[in-house]
Amino acid sequence: MDAENQTQVREFLLSGFPSHPSHQTALFLLFLATYVVTVMGNVTILILVLLDPHLHNPMYFLLCLLSSLDIGLSSTVVPKILVNLVLQRHTITYNECLAQLFFLMGFAGCEPALLAIMAFDRYAAICRPLHYTHLMSKRLCIQCAAAIWIWGFLDSAVHAAVTSKLSFCGAHQIPHIYCDAPPLIEIACSDTHVNEVINHITSTLLSLVPFLFIILSYIYILASILRIRSSNGRRKAFSTCGSHITVVTIFIGTELLNYNRPVTGYSLEMDTLVSTMFCVITPMLNPLIYTLRNKEVKDALKKVLGFQRTT
Repeated sequence: MDAENQTQVREFLLSGFPSHPSHQTALFLLFLATYVVTVMGNVTILILVLLDPHLHNPMYFLLCLLSSLDIGLSSTVVPKILVNLVLQRHTITYNECLAQLFFLMGFAGCEPALLAIMAFDRYAAICRPLHYTHLMSKRLCIQCAAAIWIWGFLDSAVHAAVTSKLSFCGAHQIPHIYCDAPPLIEIACSDTHVNEVINHITSTLLSLVPFLFIILSYIYILASILRIRSSNGRRKAFSTCGSHITVVTIFIGTELLNYNRPVTGYSLEMDTLVSTMFCVITPMLNPLIYTLRNKEVKDALKKVLGFQRTT
């Protein structure tokens, strides 16, 4: 019966877009500009770290991972949005929907764990500077990177598997701008209790646990900074953490809002706003935050552009 019901829906209509053509043109230009900035910003960070030997350290290795995840997260969602806005036909096939959900939740699931590792990197640099090389060895960084990717995409495989078991009974209108677990649960006609439980459990494990680890790391970091007698030294220590704290607040805040709420908790407009912040705006902001607040990255950019002589 379930399989029969599922085959009735071969295509979904994404109803989170405005219907007026002029609005769609404006949205296309906005999403296109955001996507170009996202890709260019994150690719720039990857190139700078690759070219500048001064950036060949664990902190920037982790930043490259963050840029890779941001490119993947944005590319999973935005190109399909752009195509739909051009065609003015906001549809997605059943198989494309499951694939989008898999990659979306995979990239999104990797990022909180990566942000927790980045917090540990700052803890090691500020609280245990003499042991930093040992605590953040190249081998450990590679192992952490592999574990993050496996962890994130294992979670997305579970979500895709349980979502594929849902029946939609002919319902084909998704109140969203892309395929995600909460809106699919909302329109399903079969029992969604297991899906909702898995959604809340994985949200807690993938977002809340790393967030608590980050808070614990910064408690130790703050205690160490306050013991620094020089005000200049305290300011320098704080500046190395500012970008990371900003990224953590934006990403984990929007992710918790996106996944850890009642299925019918928000209006369509609020759902669209939160989801756009989560998958479109945040990946664009991350490279800007690290570039504007990080002196080493700005110096590397000036060298590549020829505005500063290499030493």
